[in-house]
Formats: sequence, C-alpha cells, structure tokens
Amino acid sequence: MSLLRRGMSQKPLTYADAGVSIDAGNALVRSIGPLARSTARPGADAQLGGFGGFFDLKAAGYADPLLVAANDGVGTKLKLAIDTGCHDGVGIDLVAMCANDLIVQGAEPLFFLDYYATGKLDNKVAVAVVASIAEGCRRAGCALIGGETAEMPGMYSAGDYDLAGVCVGAVDRDKVLTGADIAPGDLILGLASSGVHSNGFSLVRRIIEQEGWDLGRAYPSVDGRTLAEALLEPTKIYVRSLLPLVQQGRIKGLAHITGGGLLENIPRVLPEGCHALIDAGRWQLPPLFALLQQGGRIAPEEMARTFNCGIGMVAIVDPVHADEVCDMLEGAGEILLEIGRVEEGRRGCTVTGAAGSWNAPDNWSATHHA
Repeated sequence: MSLLRRGMSQKPLTYADAGVSIDAGNALVRSIGPLARSTARPGADAQLGGFGGFFDLKAAGYADPLLVAANDGVGTKLKLAIDTGCHDGVGIDLVAMCANDLIVQGAEPLFFLDYYATGKLDNKVAVAVVASIAEGCRRAGCALIGGETAEMPGMYSAGDYDLAGVCVGAVDRDKVLTGADIAPGDLILGLASSGVHSNGFSLVRRIIEQEGWDLGRAYPSVDGRTLAEALLEPTKIYVRSLLPLVQQGRIKGLAHITGGGLLENIPRVLPEGCHALIDAGRWQLPPLFALLQQGGRIAPEEMARTFNCGIGMVAIVDPVHADEVCDMLEGAGEILLEIGRVEEGRRGCTVTGAAGSWNAPDNWSATHHA
C-alpha cells in the first residue's frame, strides 16, 4: 500500500493534533498587547502584530547615530524559576543582560525583541514572563516592539520554556565609549549588584543539589527571604543611572560583570598597557555569595571568575571627576564603592582580598590577562 493510500484511512490532521495551538498563540498576543504598549517611547509606538517592528531614529533625537545590538538569554536561572513557579522576574533578567551590554558601549537602548519557546503554551506563564520583559524594558527605557512565541512539542519537557532577546541601541558617533583613553591612575568604581544576576546558575544549582538545600526555606543569611527568592532576584538594570554620565563624557569605561566575573570582564574595556587592580577587601562579600561559597567550598579565584560577588557594573573614571560621578550615581539610587585603580602593566585584572571579606587566606590574589 502506498503512503498516500495508507494516509487516506486516517482522520484529517490539524496543527492542534500535533500539539500546536494557533488559537492559544493568538490569545497570548491579545493578552500581551497592552504590556508592549506600556513600553512606548519616542521613536516607537510599541504596537504588536505585524511582521516586524519599526523604530524612528530621527524621532528619538539622533543626528549621526551608530546602531549597537546585543543578544542574550537568561540561562539555567530559568530552571529555578520553572521549578519554583516564580516567573515574575526572569523577563527583567532577559532585558538586563542585553541592555547593560549596550550602555557599556555608550549606547542608549531603544527597542527590544524577545523569543519565548516552549513545548506546550501555558498562557498564564507566558503572560507573566512577557509582563516581566515589559517591566525590564520600562526600567531600561526601551520599547518592546516585537517578539516570537514558539510552541514546539517534543523539544521541551513538560512545563519547560526558554528565553532569548535582542536589544538594539544607538549612540552618536562622537559619544562611543571605547575605553581608549583609560590611563594609569584612573579610579575603578563598583556599582552594587542586586544579587547573583543571571550568571553561574549551573554551579548554583549543583551546590543546591549537592547540599540538599530547601529552596522554600527562609535563610537568615539572605535577609529572611527564601533561598529561591534571593536567587531569583532580577538582574539590576544600570542604564538610567549611567546614561547621563556617559553622554556627558564623565566615564572613561564600563564593564558589565557577567560570565567570567570581575577577572575576565574588566580587561575587556582596558587599552594595552593598563592593568586593573581590584581590592576585594574594600567591600563585604554579600551573604548570598558567602553562602554559595561555603556550600560549594569554592576557591576565591573561582568566585572572582564565576560570580559578580556583589559588583554588577564597574565604572572607570578620571580622579578629577570621581566626586561628581559618585554624587550623581548615588543620587540615582546606586550603591557604589571605590574598589580599585588602573595601573601600568599588561592588560588584565588582578583581584586581591583579605580573610575577613572573602573567607580566603590573607593576601590571596587572582590574576587574569586579556
């Protein structure tokens, strides 16, 4: 019997029979429309439903702009969100990982597009996720102008989903932040993180599994919140605090502390002949990181190259402008510390610390060369 004749004996199939509901997808688009509209800004009306999203650079006030794009995901932090049913912050993480990467190049985030993939669409979960993406966009000052929802049976386990996002920003040609004028003697300021942010969660999850920690337990060392709540705290978005200073030329370089930690991210913005010397004794390792370090018996160097250790963004400034920069950042609500300086030397970063702050032997140091 031919394939065609064998098929004729079966009932007609629909996309829904294969596990994909077009109606559910359409309902989701209707639900998230108001969320996208809440992110409208000059240059974008943030309407959904077309085949693409438009942005008017002229309306945004740019004369000679360069476009800058960044894409990222949330990583295995999503698995904690899925396991605990807490989806309200992961969209902020998604936007933050992209928008923070734009500001370090001097670019203002303009618009965002997301990709949400799952085995079977659960509109309640999807709306919660997109609502948090919209909140992230509002915090970053960019418009959510489009996205894609993919329902792919057989690709994901029940209840699982994945996220990816793209953010596009702009910077006038003469305002690009390259770090080229960073010089020995410049000060290194650390802007406090809101927690673990969105890196190192494969190690975090390994520690939780190994130690048998209860995610629903309230841990005194994390301010009485449950461990899940502390770990799922969304990534801080630094755009609104930093953009005015970047546009005024008061910052020489910025480093977003993501995968690779302090050791590997700071050298990315240094010119040849400059070495960053970070003194970890200048700040107290936050309790959540101390808990993870103790639970995993993690060596100080591994901490410094895996986690942000309480510093989510680094700003390098001329000492002449340091007071002004500090005043503006603190006025914008940032918690910051002078954590180091730029010295002459091979391009790279050395982190030193003391026993009281990092549970490490006195005079330990870790160095990374770019």
